[in-house]
Amino acid sequence: MIGSGAPQWINSLMDTLGAPGAGIAIALENLFPPLPSEVILPLAGFAASTGRMSLIAALLWTTAGSVTGALALYGLGALLGRERTVAMAARLPLVKVSDIERTEAWFERHGTKAVFFGRMIPVFRSLISVPAGVERMPLPVFLGLTTLGSALWNTVFVLAGYALGENWQDVTGYVSAYSKVILVGAALVVLLFVGRRLLRPGVGRRRG
Repeated sequence: MIGSGAPQWINSLMDTLGAPGAGIAIALENLFPPLPSEVILPLAGFAASTGRMSLIAALLWTTAGSVTGALALYGLGALLGRERTVAMAARLPLVKVSDIERTEAWFERHGTKAVFFGRMIPVFRSLISVPAGVERMPLPVFLGLTTLGSALWNTVFVLAGYALGENWQDVTGYVSAYSKVILVGAALVVLLFVGRRLLRPGVGRRRG
């Protein structure tokens, strides 16, 4: 067994497949954000420190897994397209088409930075691929930014696990704190948006 304290399926993948198993686990993490990248990446680094896989292979395969998962979500966004996305979002409470149009305008201006830096933000790192697909960001640009951002994020955590060895789980504490700060910030933004909608004059009043 590669290490304790990790979900059994992650251990099994890495024990059986080595570095490709780590890549598969990271690809799944991109598609299902609740899966713990802060466990998978340091664990891959620890596995490399024990000789079960090479460090270079761990870095290459986890980055390939990140790009594969992101590409699948990009394809989902492209498949949905703008019209379907707008139609679905417009049905959500407190959301207006004008809000969606402003978001599109923001993505046109800052999409490249959002895709690159988004790869380093928990949860958002997966979700950012969908609007990139909806807006049909040029695929070479998307792949380049996603590969670079993912490589940086993955390298930090794989190397941390490699350096810590059997104490690889120490990494999860730092990432957990970082994730909580990000999620609290996102929650505050949502609350601010909802508050502005509810407090806007005329909202919530019955029509005469």
